[in-house]
Amino acid sequence: MKPCAVVLAAGEGRRFRQAAGSGQNKLLALCRGLDGIERPVIEQVLFSLQGVAERILVVTRPGPVAQLALACGCEVLAFDSSGMGESIAGAVAACADEAGWLMVLGDMPFIRPDTFRAVVAASSESVIAVPEAQAGYGHPVAFGKAFGPALMALQGDQGARKLLAPEVVRVVAVSDSGIYWDVDVPERLVFQ
Repeated sequence: MKPCAVVLAAGEGRRFRQAAGSGQNKLLALCRGLDGIERPVIEQVLFSLQGVAERILVVTRPGPVAQLALACGCEVLAFDSSGMGESIAGAVAACADEAGWLMVLGDMPFIRPDTFRAVVAASSESVIAVPEAQAGYGHPVAFGKAFGPALMALQGDQGARKLLAPEVVRVVAVSDSGIYWDVDVPERLVFQ
């Protein structure tokens, strides 16, 4: 079975708002995707996930990002998260019956669909599959079913990095610099 894709999109985007203006939401900012079509950042991510997972759960705050995710056919877990750890724990608890979880950051619109598929293909019940190009581990990260309890125990702003022990990590070699490219400031809406 394919893992559930969990799109983490509940952050406040402070750095982006400081640079672009207080009313700006980086997940709704337009950017030209790998296919040459301009869409909001979060929609680029959801577009690239098509066919990768049977179930896509977007974790976000109530509001326009949640509405866009629903319009794209995704499930939404909307709450005011205190950080990435809480978002991951809530998402895994909401879909605990899945075979595993593909953790995708909602502000990384330039990951190639074949990278998503390669990470999913490398995942298994007791493995954490992580893509790597030239600069160490990147995103997305696939966690097998065995990691459910540890993921549900995460709290606050600490993500799941502490679970990446060498004996459980399966590195997926890719030539995709999009695995490192997040949109934290407006200049990063253009992929280089």
